[in-house]
Amino acid sequence: MIEVLAVIVLLAVVAAIFALETPNLMASVISVGAVGFLLAIAFLFLAAPDIAIVQIGVEVVTLVILIRATLGRQAKPVNSRRGLVGMIAAAAIVVAIGLFGVQLFAHFPEFGYAAMDRFMDAPATAYLETGLAETGAPNAVTAVLLDFRAYDTLGEATVLFCAVIGAVAILRRRARRQGPHREEDRV
Repeated sequence: MIEVLAVIVLLAVVAAIFALETPNLMASVISVGAVGFLLAIAFLFLAAPDIAIVQIGVEVVTLVILIRATLGRQAKPVNSRRGLVGMIAAAAIVVAIGLFGVQLFAHFPEFGYAAMDRFMDAPATAYLETGLAETGAPNAVTAVLLDFRAYDTLGEATVLFCAVIGAVAILRRRARRQGPHREEDRV
């Protein structure tokens, strides 16, 4: 399973690099979408279907908005020297983050052990022990999302709503800038 997860993450990294390097905007948007969908598949392998479903929903909305925004636009060529400096800086940042990640992963517990087993006072232990009695919800996930962390869930829903409204406002402003259509064009 770890090998499959490593291949999925490697494919996501390759798609992300392709999205950065391709001069075709539509291919770049599709590559970004591939990264998101590969992460959703990785969440499914990690037994987190709720996060995978949210990731797929976000990816679909993001792809629709990005495809709409890139239609009819052409990529502007970048000065080769400036592009080279940017690529070297990006590679240095990726290497630094990768080295930090390797050091961080060395301190993680062995794969498959829950955090509740390491930390007895973890909130998850209290949620599982008292969730049914305090909330009446037979599903522990529902109890956490809607009772124990309701304000957090409300905040996440508000952020998603504001992001969609902002994207719609930006796309409508762009459509208005192109000018109103004449009456005879509509017929």
